[in-house]
Amino acid sequence: MKVYRLIAIRWTGQFTDGLFQSALASFVLFSPERQPDARSAAAAFAVVLLPYSLVGPLVGTVLDRFARQRIILLANLLRALVLLIISLLIRNDATGVELTLFVLIAFGINRLILAGLSASLPLLIDTKGEEGRNRLVSINALAVTGGTVFVVFGGGFAIALRRALDSHVSANSADSLLVLIGALFFAGSGALAMTLKKGSLGPQAHEIKRESVAQAYREMREGFRFLRTFKDCFLGISATAIQRGGLTALTLMALLLNRNTFHNPDLPEQGLAGFATAVTAAGFGVAIGALITPFGVARFGRHLWIRISLIAGAIPMFALATRQINLILLTTGFFAALAGQGVKVTNDALVQSKISDEYRGRVFAVYDVMVNGGIVCGAILASLILPKSGESHMVPLLVGTIYIAIGTVILRKRNFNSDYRSTI
Repeated sequence: MKVYRLIAIRWTGQFTDGLFQSALASFVLFSPERQPDARSAAAAFAVVLLPYSLVGPLVGTVLDRFARQRIILLANLLRALVLLIISLLIRNDATGVELTLFVLIAFGINRLILAGLSASLPLLIDTKGEEGRNRLVSINALAVTGGTVFVVFGGGFAIALRRALDSHVSANSADSLLVLIGALFFAGSGALAMTLKKGSLGPQAHEIKRESVAQAYREMREGFRFLRTFKDCFLGISATAIQRGGLTALTLMALLLNRNTFHNPDLPEQGLAGFATAVTAAGFGVAIGALITPFGVARFGRHLWIRISLIAGAIPMFALATRQINLILLTTGFFAALAGQGVKVTNDALVQSKISDEYRGRVFAVYDVMVNGGIVCGAILASLILPKSGESHMVPLLVGTIYIAIGTVILRKRNFNSDYRSTI
């Protein structure tokens, strides 16, 4: 079936994303020649997220103007070419503007690919009636959840392969080879896209829009103005952005602790493995958060569940502030990610239910940019506080305090309407 080919394209690409990101982290942050401080790590986060903020508003315009099958095909092939160039740069130990530029391009293309795959999925499924709508939800869940799993698999594959290569080639050569393998996988994803017909993924002839690029940014401004008329949605998005910023600060702390404190700085592969373990623990938290959130919303309502999740996410932060050992870090990451997923999933449903279809795309463009902005701000704030060792009582204490303040003051019942019987 065409839908499973589309899912295969997505999973192949996301496996490669995990592989590429792991190789990039190994080269930039876990190289024997480089012992990153908080500011360099924060800069790496900003580089990864900048394309999402800049390209995000344009994605809808591009996907509504050109055949999505062609976009997915050409984007995968172009990203394969970009990764080939990055592989050569890493092999030559290039860490300057040229590497940053091509990494920005690679992540920007990824945004276009994922959006194209998501926009195309409903066209390959019969969505008529309740059974059809349920089928769409199930296939979406399969695609997204499976994609997340494949990102983890790709990262794990990269770490295992790099360990196997360490004794045979230099660190730069190993990272370069991993990125080269990623380029081959993206080429394979493009080959899978060639098995689909040009018009099979839309847009249909009557759906094609001819707006300018500038129109995309004008529509995002309209979305922001419209969003402000729905106070609870605006506050929910703001809370989600801040919560994601706090998670980013914790991630930066975990990276530095594993790189420079929990493990021997002269053996960066140990630090990379430790950080991968922390990310895996957080991944389990995300999965469990997604499972329990529907039950929490059914019991308490969307608005109250968001507040409960924020406050619950603050509690382990205070434990980490008192003592910084690996077990407490892993536990904090797990529960913070679990609570964060509760906030994100519930707020997505809140916005989808309150915002009309006419403005929903524009509002979600604003949502995307605000969350990315929150992540970058969290990274910058942490970089100003964290020492090179990553040891800091202030960062988890500050994040926990902000979560509590948002949940109890900013999102108090008077500002953030209670809806105890809403469902996701």
